[in-house]
Amino acid sequence: MIPQSFIQDLLNRVDIVDVVGRYVQLKKGGANFMGLCPFHNEKSPSFTVSPTKQFYHCFGCGAHGTAIGFLIDYSGMGFVDAVKDLAQNVGMVVPESDDKMPPAQRAEYQAKSMALSDAMTRACDFYKLQLRTAERAKEYLIGRGLTGEIAGRFGIGYAPDGWDSLRTVFPDYDATALVEAGLVIDRTDEEGANRKRYDRFRDRIMFPIRNTKGQVIGFGGRILDSGEPKYLNSPETPLFQKGSELYGLFEARQAIRDAGYVLVTEGYMDVVALAQLGFPQVVATLGTACTAIHVQKLARQTDHVIFSFDGDGAGRRAARRALEASLPYAADNKTIKFLFLPSEHDPDSYVREHGTAGFEQQVQDAMPLSQFLLKIVTDENDLATPEGRAKVQFEAKPLLQAMQASSLRLQIVRGLAQLTQTTPTEIETLFELASPAARVRAAPPRGKRTPPVGLELQVMRLLVAHPVLAADLDDDALEAMVHFVPDNAAMLLQLVGAGQEMGAQASFAMLSEHLRASGSDFDGMIAEIAAEPESDRDAARLELAGAVRQTKMRMITDELNQLAQGGMKQPDQLARYRELSLKKDQLRRDAEEEIARR
Repeated sequence: MIPQSFIQDLLNRVDIVDVVGRYVQLKKGGANFMGLCPFHNEKSPSFTVSPTKQFYHCFGCGAHGTAIGFLIDYSGMGFVDAVKDLAQNVGMVVPESDDKMPPAQRAEYQAKSMALSDAMTRACDFYKLQLRTAERAKEYLIGRGLTGEIAGRFGIGYAPDGWDSLRTVFPDYDATALVEAGLVIDRTDEEGANRKRYDRFRDRIMFPIRNTKGQVIGFGGRILDSGEPKYLNSPETPLFQKGSELYGLFEARQAIRDAGYVLVTEGYMDVVALAQLGFPQVVATLGTACTAIHVQKLARQTDHVIFSFDGDGAGRRAARRALEASLPYAADNKTIKFLFLPSEHDPDSYVREHGTAGFEQQVQDAMPLSQFLLKIVTDENDLATPEGRAKVQFEAKPLLQAMQASSLRLQIVRGLAQLTQTTPTEIETLFELASPAARVRAAPPRGKRTPPVGLELQVMRLLVAHPVLAADLDDDALEAMVHFVPDNAAMLLQLVGAGQEMGAQASFAMLSEHLRASGSDFDGMIAEIAAEPESDRDAARLELAGAVRQTKMRMITDELNQLAQGGMKQPDQLARYRELSLKKDQLRRDAEEEIARR
């Protein structure tokens, strides 16, 4: 787990304007920067980035957060990956509790990764440059209906038909990084002598593969003429793992948000050709089966995933693997479908023959996960016999066990029960399903907490906007506030504790990230403050002091009234009454002095 202190230090060092500016065109507008929101369609900019708050906020869709939150929402990174990305850009090394690597060794590892990344970038630039004069390669791409614009968007290039063409890019052609990046191959004889080095990719159309940060991490190379392999991928390297990456995801992110779904295909040309034909929300697996990591990445981008496969046997087997990878992420708020085109078509040819509307109809009519699951377990079994129904249940058991308890799983269980002449409860018992959905009773509703109002709301807003002010609150102030806000005492104490722990460097962005990570109830308040102009800290300190005085005054007044109503018959009660009266007078004088200073 990354220490909170490191997160604070990181947010102090990064500039959110620089981070967001990598992906969104920003223009100065008063104290803030403005741009078109990357999270929804808009023609007039309502997306603001505050350099003083180190926070972004969209007045159109309400999206907001820190630099870390932006990378998570925009790039689909996980929290740890977003932190590592930001840390790398400011020269920080992320500490990890399970990281036993010595600092010097970790620094060496990071230096090697940067060398590999630099090599891939330089090679990509070289291949793009070569495409300009490669007539055969250009004729092939034009023949596939691609324009120069779409080739430029995806960074398509050409690897010349030479054994060591990369020597012109890398004067040190013998560098170890070229082998480790998968750009060249070392071949030696049986005795390990007479080493010969040559380019891995030769006479191929080159498709650069980018990670979620836009960095080139690998290539897919397509042969121009006949030959095998038709597609040659980069090998597994420290930068590139085929089972974790999706071709075109970096380029498709905004289109996926705009379309409301992502279409997963089987090849590079499917992605590029469909983008050319008006479907830019398409990605592809990299010559490997769909994995759980692929599905997890897609689920971060959208709630609607559609897998497209050929209708032949190989396509059905690939679809089965995609189904199995998707089951742990299938949920009531997710839609996962499977599209099977006629065997004579791939997505590119189908759109060209039937048009955009025809392909859109195919997408709309794709088979839901629930239907596909039941189809694959029943297709080759005879439901008219007990043996056939038992075989269906046998094949369905591991699939349903892979799903989380949900309404969707219950619907599939009910469908399976009907097909196999059993009951949902019998299937859940037989399959040993965790938290059987058919027998779970509805949980009682959570008690409604009164939202903060008045002074308590004022204090909380001040502490969220300026968490450094938490240091101004002493035990008496906290006691007074908690006395009047029993419903929200935990929220108040959480704010104060977080602000005091962060110390003098505490900021709105730091606290917001801390509250987001802890799953607190402050999101609405954070959004409101993010949308407001930056407030002056000194003015906020005076406002907080005034609110604290009022709260203390209320608590003292309440206790004085209780003592008076009790008759103050005991000496200690009388002494307490006098003590409280003096405190009340002092608070009144403090308020008058503050007014005079203003």
